[in-house]
Amino acid sequence: MTRLKHLCAAFALVGLLTNGAGAQLLQADPVLGHVMGQLGSVGAVVGDLPARATETLANARIDRITSLIKANPTRIALDQNGFPARAGEVLIDEPDDALLLTAAQRGFRLIEKGEVLGIGFARMGTPSGQSLSTAIRALKRLGARSVSADQLHTESGIAEAPVTLSSPDKGPAIGIIDSGVAGRVTARRGFASGAPNPGNHGSAIASLITGGGAVRGALPTARLFSADVYGTDPAGGNASAIAKAIGWLVGENVSVLTISLVGPANPLLARVVAAAQARGAIIVAAVGNDGPASPFSYPASYPGVIAVTGIDGRDRVLIEAGRATHLDYAAPGADMLATTATGASVAVRGTSFAAPLVAATIAAAYPALSPSKIHAALARVDAGARKGGNRYGRGIVCEKCRTPVK
Repeated sequence: MTRLKHLCAAFALVGLLTNGAGAQLLQADPVLGHVMGQLGSVGAVVGDLPARATETLANARIDRITSLIKANPTRIALDQNGFPARAGEVLIDEPDDALLLTAAQRGFRLIEKGEVLGIGFARMGTPSGQSLSTAIRALKRLGARSVSADQLHTESGIAEAPVTLSSPDKGPAIGIIDSGVAGRVTARRGFASGAPNPGNHGSAIASLITGGGAVRGALPTARLFSADVYGTDPAGGNASAIAKAIGWLVGENVSVLTISLVGPANPLLARVVAAAQARGAIIVAAVGNDGPASPFSYPASYPGVIAVTGIDGRDRVLIEAGRATHLDYAAPGADMLATTATGASVAVRGTSFAAPLVAATIAAAYPALSPSKIHAALARVDAGARKGGNRYGRGIVCEKCRTPVK
């Protein structure tokens, strides 16, 4: 069991070091296939998941966080709940000038003050040597109504190489909040240092929507908008970057957003998500891959977000699939191919790869921002979903979108 634990942690760490963070598995290695086979067979079974496999996934998550902080001790720290966040920075919602002035007198430093979809925020540098939890308590004592760490969100998958894509000038708009996307897209923008920077994970997500090489896309006519929240920053993928990315995409009239990233609840991001939904945006998010005993994954768990899990080629929910406060759909997330820049194909696995298939299905029914048409669009998706029990949410969608591994 010890060897299995270390193997799982090692493979998960590959994602961490590829694009800043990662929690999902690429099935291009026979050793990894063996590990997944062990996960599916060892230990007593709790539901459909071996109990010891649940422990393994939990340990792998802890190992990933520990390794990430060890590699970036000045950039990443733990918040008060044990989640990784940008070191030395906190977020304040709707700060007033008097609060910011008082905070400055107490050693805090204003890094950025801005607004996303009408929601004001400030990023504050903490006093030297002060932990995030101590800084948050201090600001609350000064009267801050909502203050939090700028927590990181991990990518829910990895891919070997950027994908070369072409995006048409017409068609439903889909926003990808992730690492950067290689190739031609309708628009791209960066929300981290070094961004936009083509990344393996975001490019693979894009390929599943519009296609590439041997992989057929779920919606080839889609217009892709790439919001890179990682760039080259080891502390990328933070809540404030994701919030800004959402604001940009809504400003570009993108109707459906797909986010294959997971992290803890964050008050600023929760408010921005709600504001985007009020303007008609549908947000689709993966539930992650830390197993059913993991903390609830966000943004999938925010109210109204379309939460997606993944299934394998035999319609089984992935044993490593995480959880959210609700579940809407399942879609293929394993036994399927994504395309590399050279046209080669690789097998991928994880809920990350299910989310863009659901986003493409919804975008086909909801091509433009129109709050009054959301209900009808989702009803159309529900009607086409194959029902399979509550572990699949409202049903399995885009089942035929999988390009099978031969």
